[in-house]
Amino acid sequence: MAMTVRITPELDTQLQAIAEARHTSKHALVLQAVETMVKSESKTERVLASVERTLERDAGLLSRLEDA
Repeated sequence: MAMTVRITPELDTQLQAIAEARHTSKHALVLQAVETMVKSESKTERVLASVERTLERDAGLLSRLEDA
């Protein structure tokens, strides 16, 4: 799917410098950054869901620990 991304000239200059240093394209760098963000968000959601399940499952134990 095609998508247009508009960035500031300053950011474009920085992105170009990184692309040149890594011998890759700006397009590849943007894709990598988006993939990293998506993976991070997905991991965060899984961790939060796991914490919520643990809090629900161990609510009694956690309550007793608060009073200890």
